[in-house]
Amino acid sequence: MESQADKLGVPRSWMRPLGTLLGAGALGLLTGFAVPVVGALAAAGLVLYFTGALWVHLRIGDYALGPWFVFLCLPAAALAVNLAYHGRA
Repeated sequence: MESQADKLGVPRSWMRPLGTLLGAGALGLLTGFAVPVVGALAAAGLVLYFTGALWVHLRIGDYALGPWFVFLCLPAAALAVNLAYHGRA
């Protein structure tokens, strides 16, 4: 069975580091409830992560971007709410 990474041309050796970044971003969002600056940085990092994912999908001509859009909107909304509530750090 071909994995998503294989379809997108992402080397398998990148899967663990990319998964670690995604997990760290999720933990950073949770930490942001106690330390807002960490939450804002984590949300910004996840927005960059999913922007990179968009580039990879478009590079191979995969235009089924519904799931990508949902996953981008969540950290973007978290960043917007954090900055609106706490202001610029």
